[in-house]
Amino acid sequence: MTRPSLKQHQIIEFLDKCLEVEFSFVKNEIPAADIITQPRQHQDFILNLTQRVSATNIELAYQFACHSRQALEAMEMHMVEAWAMEATDNYDKQGLHAAMTVIKNLDQFIYSAQTKNCGAVFEEEASVLLPFLRGLAGRKLKLATAEQAYTDTETVYLPEITALLENKKENFLNYKATVAYLWAQIQYGSFRIDFDILADAPEKLDKFCALENIRLEACIQRELPGLYRDMQALKSRLHPEHEKNKEQLLSQASVRSLLDEEASAITSLKLIDAISAAHCPEPCCYQGTIRLEQVASTLHRRVEKEKAYFRVALSELAKELSKKNHDEDELTADDENSIFNIVNKNEATYQNGTVELMLDGELVVPPDHVRELITSIIVDFGEIPPEYLVAAGPGEYDLKIFEDAQPDPDDVWKGTYHEEGAELYNEWNFKRQHYHKNWCVLREIEVQPVYDDFVEHTLNKHKGLLKSLRHTFEVLRGEDKLLKRQPYGDDIDIDALVGALADTQSGMEMSERVFTKMHKEDRNVAVIFMVDMSGSTRGWINEAERESLILLAEVLEILGDRYAIYGFSGMTRKRCELYKIKTFDENYDEHIKARISNIKPQDYTRMGVFIRHMTRLFGDIEASTKLLITLSDGKPDDYDTYRGEYGVEDTRQALYEAHREGIHPFCITIDEKARDYLPHMYGAANYAVIDDVAKLPQKVSDIYRRITS
Repeated sequence: MTRPSLKQHQIIEFLDKCLEVEFSFVKNEIPAADIITQPRQHQDFILNLTQRVSATNIELAYQFACHSRQALEAMEMHMVEAWAMEATDNYDKQGLHAAMTVIKNLDQFIYSAQTKNCGAVFEEEASVLLPFLRGLAGRKLKLATAEQAYTDTETVYLPEITALLENKKENFLNYKATVAYLWAQIQYGSFRIDFDILADAPEKLDKFCALENIRLEACIQRELPGLYRDMQALKSRLHPEHEKNKEQLLSQASVRSLLDEEASAITSLKLIDAISAAHCPEPCCYQGTIRLEQVASTLHRRVEKEKAYFRVALSELAKELSKKNHDEDELTADDENSIFNIVNKNEATYQNGTVELMLDGELVVPPDHVRELITSIIVDFGEIPPEYLVAAGPGEYDLKIFEDAQPDPDDVWKGTYHEEGAELYNEWNFKRQHYHKNWCVLREIEVQPVYDDFVEHTLNKHKGLLKSLRHTFEVLRGEDKLLKRQPYGDDIDIDALVGALADTQSGMEMSERVFTKMHKEDRNVAVIFMVDMSGSTRGWINEAERESLILLAEVLEILGDRYAIYGFSGMTRKRCELYKIKTFDENYDEHIKARISNIKPQDYTRMGVFIRHMTRLFGDIEASTKLLITLSDGKPDDYDTYRGEYGVEDTRQALYEAHREGIHPFCITIDEKARDYLPHMYGAANYAVIDDVAKLPQKVSDIYRRITS
């Protein structure tokens, strides 16, 4: 049954309420005159969306309502919603003027939306392109956006959208081809040249790019033949004349040398004067551009840093070798300027990354971080320069000058908050029914260890409980699981046998799976404990949390489950601080115990951003069971608007995102009012309320055992 359209007074009454007409003084008769002409479905849609936008800004919502009829005539409803949400996103980033520009420039949005609809969007494709790039690369390259595609040798820059072809799949392939081509520039040494020859000489740079295109495509054809074919297909569709021009260039015998495996960027450089600019093909869709200044700056900084780190590492290797071959008593001074040699030094060794080092006739096995340096140095030079193989002398390098400056989070209130180097996360606005993009600024902070008697005191205090827990967890580790309906086993499965006999009575073949057997299953559990460090945990709560973590860590070492511990607190969305206590890669030792001892109450409890960060951390962990266990004393709360329903709904959305990624969230709280909001956030069975702080250490261990059994 079709509902009747709203009357004008009903529309005005709704707009008066959501646009707060008593304070905003907007004239709602103007948008109401347009809305009343729409069918009821469109009326409801416009009013609902106006209400959502009003949660961001009243004036923005009013302008949306005034332009809504025009938008619905030009676009489908889902695109109108996207238009409104882009305006709110711009409001978050740049304020009201930028948001109003989106609303008023409807035609520009429609054009951009059509481009996005068929194009590949960097924000959507980066999660696929980055692993692809790092799978190719000799060093850990990054991805970022720029107006044109290029690389500075550490970051591959791509346009925010590529829409040269008809659909997303084809445009994604263009992204992929661009990533591969820019990787090839780095990997095959396009920048191992004298930049001065090309500086301030655009024609020479164009010739160099055309020649390098021939050489690099030959390299890609040898290494990635499948992708090479895709690149040629892209080229034939978008640049039909390109191959013809390329063949004209290759008709010169000297240029054909670029197809040889031994060709290098120096070969291209030497051929510049032998060709005419008129014969050079135009850059193709995936070729990008070369920005010499950015390359030179990045290259210079990295070369100096890696030379220092590599030579200092060789010095450490020389010391270790000397200690191994001599008694400690004979070591009177560091070995200075030891010269290392490369075993079987040849081009194949460098290309395959199988470089082996030797010192004084003895093979030296470099650790992983030194191997990474070797790989990166070879990418830059095609070899390891001889001067790099001389171990650094004492005090020759101060490595601190090469470290990136880390802003002090304590300076947050002294000026604009430093977001550089921090993680940015979205936050869910339930009234807007949309995310605030890159809204929360999260920074990981090291918890400094404190070597006091807290751990020893805790172990003595809970001696009996710890003994019981250890016994329980030892049993859990060795517990056999009863498997039913097996084709063979130790005993008869009565239920399966009855079912099988019933099948024979109905004329079906009797199943052979009528046995049970005991089977010891390997545990494959990864768990993160997220500990509330808000100011409200001060006193006994903080002590109970720390005691719980000590007891848990002691018994988890028995189980062998992988676990990490992080504390969380902060003040407003601009200062979300994650306290690193134990990562998955760290062993539970005296250092970790001393960090747990120094867990202190801080500020507020903004939970959603930390749950999203934990979800990202879990993405790097392979485990069949992933648990996120939160220890907290209350509901989400922060100094700004993050309280009440807003905080609860953002946390609920973050938990939903975690669950979608295969993570099982669970909350343990001592808040007596938690039953009012935790079922809505975590679900009816995914939380536990503890009524006595003193019981927290025992209950936490019991709950962990129960949810992992």
